[in-house]
Amino acid sequence: MASFPGTPSDASVLDEVFKRHNLRVTGTAGSLLLFAHGYGCDASMWRLVAPQLAASYRIALFDHVGSGRSRAVYDPARYATLEGYVQDVLSICQALGPEPVVFVGHSVSAMIGVLAAARRPECFSRLVLVGPSPRYIDDGSYRGGFTQEDISSLLALLEADHDGWARAMAPTIMANPDRPELAGELAESFCRVDPDIARQFARVTFTSDNRADLARVHTPTLVIQSANDVIAPREVGEFVHRNLPDSRLVVLETSGHCPHLSDPEATAAAIQAFLADD
Repeated sequence: MASFPGTPSDASVLDEVFKRHNLRVTGTAGSLLLFAHGYGCDASMWRLVAPQLAASYRIALFDHVGSGRSRAVYDPARYATLEGYVQDVLSICQALGPEPVVFVGHSVSAMIGVLAAARRPECFSRLVLVGPSPRYIDDGSYRGGFTQEDISSLLALLEADHDGWARAMAPTIMANPDRPELAGELAESFCRVDPDIARQFARVTFTSDNRADLARVHTPTLVIQSANDVIAPREVGEFVHRNLPDSRLVVLETSGHCPHLSDPEATAAAIQAFLADD
């Protein structure tokens, strides 16, 4: 098994990585797809996409620390920036074995994957970024979709009323008002996260600026963008595509920030086509 510089590789440590992140692997053949969930969610959010790819690929699912069934104690200092999550992803890659993985990341996990691939490109054969945003806040000619005042208000509401924020934001994030069960599921997922963890992860997510990091990634990348997404608008996806040296942009004719839930067939088909194009 390959080891990465500065990372322990003994069996007990690797076993701890599996437990720490509730890491599960299915399948015995094909490339390994590592799915990373977005803010306030867990690995169950991939349940409609992963099975469609399982016939051809191995599937690895995990929960970020502080989410889902992760067994690790959340360390606010470690996760004060995205760096702690990047270190986790690289540890997971080591635990999975020597072959590079196809990293499929949604929302903030898309940027975590970008940072991990910039750090250790040998760990990744391809990247799939679903609804990525390198910066949510407008900055000069860059349009991230939110003003600084918008983000400050969002974080203040989350600080004051975590569950109220979750139930107010979920319909906006999910869109698809004709399918309210999707927004309900997302709201319930948000509400399951410890409020203190949710507040810190939100602040890290919505105030990060990773625009300059895109140029450092030369891994072949697929950017999946919803046609209508108020959280990561189409122009943000186009920005990510333009600034990644080796990328392809697919715009799905769907609404909302979670196409893996609102249109899983189209999302899976886009991933399948990208991986089949060797």
